[in-house]
Amino acid sequence: MDRPIRVLVAKPGLDGHDRGAKVVAAALRDAGMEVIYTGLHQTPEMIATAAVQEDVDVVGLSILSGAHMTLFPRVQELLREQGRDDVLITGGGIIPKEDMDALHAMGVGKLFGPGTPTSDLVDYIKRWFAEQQEHQRA
Repeated sequence: MDRPIRVLVAKPGLDGHDRGAKVVAAALRDAGMEVIYTGLHQTPEMIATAAVQEDVDVVGLSILSGAHMTLFPRVQELLREQGRDDVLITGGGIIPKEDMDALHAMGVGKLFGPGTPTSDLVDYIKRWFAEQQEHQRA
């Protein structure tokens, strides 16, 4: 890697449980990534704005509220409107498999459920970033 991977970890909506997001942020940081954690109760607009301002490579959303079919696409739409369709949108929470599949079909990256080892997320982001770097060199 030429530079550290920059990741924004966000908790959109009214869900007030952020322990998982903090664990993920710490694991990504321990893996050598630069992590920005936005805190609780973020709107999609706040998340997209922070992602653009911080020039991140990845946005990770932690959603436990059941609003994933609204929040992931909205953040994706806002990033695209700002010319940042190159950002990987990933995340996790309580998301049924059929919703994960539907979000993936919309262009959202891999999503992770409760109990997933943080190493799976770290490996996924590192692989994605390496592929992006390879495409830029080609």
